[in-house]
Amino acid sequence: MANRGEPSFRQSVDMMFNRAVSVMDLSPGLEEKIRVCNSTYTVRFGVRLRGGIHTFTGYRSVHSEHMEPVKGGIRFATSVNQDEVEALAALMTYKCALVETPFGGSKGGLCIDPRAWEEHEMELITRRFAYELIKRDLINPAQNVPAPDMGTGEREMAWIVDQYKRMNTTDINGAACVTGKPLNAGGIAGRVEATGRGVQYALREFCRHPKDMEAARLSGTLDGKRVVVQGLGNVGYHAALFLSIEDGARITGIIERDGALVNPNGMNVQAVRDWLSEHSGVKGCPEGTYVEDGSKVLEEDCDILVPAALEGVINLDNVKNIKASLIIEAANGPITAGADEILREKGTIIIPDMYANAGGVTVSYFEWVKNLSHIRFGRMQRRQEESRHQLLIDELERLSADKGLGWTLSPGFKEQYLRGAGELELVRSGLDDTMRAAYQSISEIWHSRNDVPDMRMAAYIVAIDRVAKSYRSKGL
Repeated sequence: MANRGEPSFRQSVDMMFNRAVSVMDLSPGLEEKIRVCNSTYTVRFGVRLRGGIHTFTGYRSVHSEHMEPVKGGIRFATSVNQDEVEALAALMTYKCALVETPFGGSKGGLCIDPRAWEEHEMELITRRFAYELIKRDLINPAQNVPAPDMGTGEREMAWIVDQYKRMNTTDINGAACVTGKPLNAGGIAGRVEATGRGVQYALREFCRHPKDMEAARLSGTLDGKRVVVQGLGNVGYHAALFLSIEDGARITGIIERDGALVNPNGMNVQAVRDWLSEHSGVKGCPEGTYVEDGSKVLEEDCDILVPAALEGVINLDNVKNIKASLIIEAANGPITAGADEILREKGTIIIPDMYANAGGVTVSYFEWVKNLSHIRFGRMQRRQEESRHQLLIDELERLSADKGLGWTLSPGFKEQYLRGAGELELVRSGLDDTMRAAYQSISEIWHSRNDVPDMRMAAYIVAIDRVAKSYRSKGL
């Protein structure tokens, strides 16, 4: 969707990298080692379907092995190509380093339109693709751990993990070969919502910094803020849902493939999602006014713009009309390099994709650890925690009765306080802590250096510095 005069997505990632290293003290050799993609495997395989053999092309790129295993999703889309996969693998390296998950960066893709095939056909295709990667250790709990991405989800991950176990029958850690699995196949509570939840936590942390809010010409909290979301897929849906229900934000615009909905009073996100699922589009949904050219809604007046679907949706063609003072990149690369420069000059604050959508890989890390430990989080300590809390409540109530103090606990407090944290609560807590810590590391660089004009450059500096330290510790 980007302007043809602009660099490609991969070139944009390299340009952002070069911006950051230009103000860092790295040797040319180490700089080049971090920048380049280590390897890309291209596979072309045939599957017998509908009375004939159909050939498919897939990729798995490994950008950096400064830490292993390497981590990164597998996307199914007709637009998949080697350059895109390598650019996404590079972003995964920097993203993992930024949020301190102990992984290198990788990415995979299959050039396919999932909607063109029946479920049983997709299973055959996915299993064959997985087979080609597994036999080369490009899917392995200790070496390369994929996850869902555009066009894939729990279903595909369940097929892949089953294929791995069929081929590695004695690997006790086989469930850890992919993340983003269904709960009944070794998944973790909170993984489906993780990327959208991470966007919410990133915005909450941004609001805790008055200086940063002032730079975005905003104040206060998320309550009442006008939000436009582009893409109501898994990430956009969860981000919009949590921002509206839990933080009081108004979702004034929702952009989808067939157009957009606009409502200055805010929309019921769940109602829009239900309509979208039933009608395969937003047209006719009573929650807002339908706009046929959905891309125009990116230019609506709002406080926060959340591009959550495609690369390059904000580009040289439309950047001058973007009115949002704060943009959070829930998708990978939604702002082109040219548009990024113009927005920076306009004073628009951008919370970069490398940080904003890191919720998915963070919770994937938790799932991987769960699979390796073979026990769900909270199982050992939850009831013991409840027992300790019960002792305190009982003692407070006894003191109140003995001394005639007449203390009463607030409605609902006792129940909430006594409930020990289960897996979902622990996952959300870990994600919140991760997003806060990562933001603070970005903010420190952003505000302490005159040669770092924006959050994107600060995020790259933090990430590249951590990768460089890893390589140096290996003797490079």
